[in-house]
Amino acid sequence: MLITTFGCALQGIEAIPITIEVNWLLTGKSSLIVGLPDSAVRESLERIESAFKTNGFRFPRTKLIINLAPADIRKNGTAFDLPIALGILGASGQLEQADALANFIIMGELSLTGAVRGIKGALPIALQARKEPAKKLILPQDNLGEAAWIEGLSVWGARQLTDIVAFFAGKCESLEPATKKNWSLSQSSKIYPFDFAQVKGQHKAKRALEIAAAGGHHALLVGAPGAGKTMLAKRVASILPSFSYAESIETTRIYSAAGKTRNTTSLLTERPFRNPHHSISDKALIGGGALPQPGEISLAHHGVLFLDELPEFKRAVLDMLRQPLEERKICVARMGRALEFPASFMLVAAMNPCPCGYYNHPTRHCQCAPGMVKRYLQRLSGPLLDRIDLQIEILPVEPGQMETTAAAESSQVIRARVEKARQRQADRLKDQTGLYCNAQLEGTLLEKNCTLDNVGRQLLRQAMEKLKLSARAYERIIKIARTIADLETEERITPTHLAEAIQYRSLDRDNWSG
Repeated sequence: MLITTFGCALQGIEAIPITIEVNWLLTGKSSLIVGLPDSAVRESLERIESAFKTNGFRFPRTKLIINLAPADIRKNGTAFDLPIALGILGASGQLEQADALANFIIMGELSLTGAVRGIKGALPIALQARKEPAKKLILPQDNLGEAAWIEGLSVWGARQLTDIVAFFAGKCESLEPATKKNWSLSQSSKIYPFDFAQVKGQHKAKRALEIAAAGGHHALLVGAPGAGKTMLAKRVASILPSFSYAESIETTRIYSAAGKTRNTTSLLTERPFRNPHHSISDKALIGGGALPQPGEISLAHHGVLFLDELPEFKRAVLDMLRQPLEERKICVARMGRALEFPASFMLVAAMNPCPCGYYNHPTRHCQCAPGMVKRYLQRLSGPLLDRIDLQIEILPVEPGQMETTAAAESSQVIRARVEKARQRQADRLKDQTGLYCNAQLEGTLLEKNCTLDNVGRQLLRQAMEKLKLSARAYERIIKIARTIADLETEERITPTHLAEAIQYRSLDRDNWSG
């Protein structure tokens, strides 16, 4: 008897529909799984046989042929255990209403006792299931929290194989239906241990990071050791705006596909803050591998990627950031497959101006030999630096500022301004799918939303000539000015906004190395 069930195979962060055909032949002995399965999928028959015997089901002793179609897509992992097991039960006449399997997408790993274990990629699978209105979804109980956020989809959670068999026998209460959740009630109220109120002085740097957070712009902090670069960068997370529902779905989908949401019951409600060490490999940063997985730039999607001691990273690794910084995505080609991972992150980087760290220091002399400063900065390519919107020089805090007891502005106050600026941007881009902030403006959208008056154009032209800025820097200055205007609740970009934006592009390589 031939029975068909349905599942999904993960390709990057996408779920591809898979048809599982189970045919029980009355002749022959060895069972076979075909359709490009990996070793974990082939081993599923051993787990299924043990689960059947433990729960009183009969495993066929004659030949089984199980086909996973389409056959040109590789199937990985243990999540096909459950649909294959139900297909075998249906083909051997042990499952009532086996024809109803065609109405469901079913995924889950089986233990030897028949318990249903959690899988990775539940959210991408749920998003794919929603595209097929006739399909309902059965997932492990551990993954029900992710799928429950997808509107317009009927989802059930299973703990045991016997529960699913009882469900198809008409006992609907044997599986737990997903309880739809209210996004407005799930917003994070986390209290951050790091607060801008703890930072003495550094008003210019705080202002620059507020602009960066408000518009999603990249920022580079340059200064002497102990000036506060890392301290400031770690506090960026405390002023980031709250996730929108769409942003949270996009980011959680990446974490779900990477298997980083297990044992959680909700979408991500806090923007990610990724802080990899400078010894990181190119695959770990960008993504890839034999079975391509998202890298740090994708795990920082709609959040922050913090690179401390930027010149200590391998130059080849840093140069791989150039395309994602521009296009906000990365395409990974492996074994004839091209997978696209989103990477719309906000880069915050910190570095010393020279090997000893005291070049241009107001009170200490640089100990570097002639040429060392230039060689140190040549570890960073010009095209990479050109893609960083705000370049801020951090000067040491004076002793008098360290001793002050005056309360500095808290992260909560700054975040409130950032939230209002982001809301203005969201209203402006409400008709643009996947666009949420000024840093994402390109082409006609940039022209439409960032118009300049004659005085502003003249000011920007003079800055281009004096600082020898590139065309890319020209556009980025305009975007920063747009964000400054949003923070000031101004509809139009004024010369004052442009003047402030221009000062954040003044730290070019010549200024640093002399």
